[in-house]
Amino acid sequence: MKKFFPVLSVLLMALIYSASSYSQPIRLFAGRYTEDGGKGLSIFDLDRESGTFKLVSESDAGADPSYFCISKKYGILYAANEVMTFNGVKGGGVTALKYNNKTGAVEKLRDLVVPDGGPCFISLSPGEDYLLMANYSSSSVSVVKLDDKGIPERVTDTISFKGGKDQISHPHMIAFDPAGKKVYLTDLGLDHIVIYNFNHSSGRLQQIPDGIVHLAKGSGPRHFVFNSTGTKLYVIYELNSTLSVFDVETNGSLKLVQTLSTLAEGFKGESNCADIHIGKSGKYLYGSNRGENTIVTFSIGPDGKLIPAGRTTCGGDWPRNFVIDPSGKFILVANQKSGDISLFRIDQKTGLPAATGKGFKIATPSCLKFLN
Repeated sequence: MKKFFPVLSVLLMALIYSASSYSQPIRLFAGRYTEDGGKGLSIFDLDRESGTFKLVSESDAGADPSYFCISKKYGILYAANEVMTFNGVKGGGVTALKYNNKTGAVEKLRDLVVPDGGPCFISLSPGEDYLLMANYSSSSVSVVKLDDKGIPERVTDTISFKGGKDQISHPHMIAFDPAGKKVYLTDLGLDHIVIYNFNHSSGRLQQIPDGIVHLAKGSGPRHFVFNSTGTKLYVIYELNSTLSVFDVETNGSLKLVQTLSTLAEGFKGESNCADIHIGKSGKYLYGSNRGENTIVTFSIGPDGKLIPAGRTTCGGDWPRNFVIDPSGKFILVANQKSGDISLFRIDQKTGLPAATGKGFKIATPSCLKFLN
């Protein structure tokens, strides 16, 4: 009996710590388009218990910072400026912002012109020494070297893609696999995935042998997510509203396992998929449908295949991006056209998001991130 009490004490302390940690506000970053002349980066404190948002600061992150990534190592946010002319020069841009997570204060460190223009996605290398950028509007990808303080230094690689008679290249997402060994690129316009090795010395991409995975014509691969072990890749398609599961082979190549619709049976309207994430438990996968305006939920089987679990109205119009909080208990959805962020609580038994009725009005939100 005496041995029981120390164990019980440890469990109680863990529960108390968990509850205390959960009750603390959490820092949320939101990027947006700036056609209205407003500032592109907003920082909030989110109280998950009450579902309330407190605006901490708004900052200039350059024109149209539609997507960004965050370095915990350097305390820097890197925004992809989705424009065709940046600082008077033809090309897109990347803007580096130093943030103070305690005060919410933001300081612009540097901005850099990225060749060609129109970047819609940006990600960090595992060592946080390079940025990878997908340039949707100019059919190219770029690599940016960071210095030893995390500040963008120079562009080390740019690869341009040519389409056919009826297809134009539109790179949409580029990122490393969980092991940091391979780089994957989805090209929405050419309907394929390209797989690269990355040379960390030169900062250049090198396509692996047979490194192009051809997908259904007109499907429009957009975003992807790996499972935690990197053995499965899940890809969501913008144009035909489907989602595919791939086995990731030891050499990084992909083998198609499953494809299914993200839309409700009988849906007749126009809809375009956008974002995709796996919940913290690894048991559920979520995707957003712009047009049907839903978050679709799938359960992930032991073999990695997907089973439809349900769908939830997104709480607004045009769910471009969404994020799962670090506790794995909430989903926040950026509804671009209705101009709001909607908060949902995840049912831990079913995996389905449930509306809380809480949210925040913000014009044209396009990207949400937590510092986790």
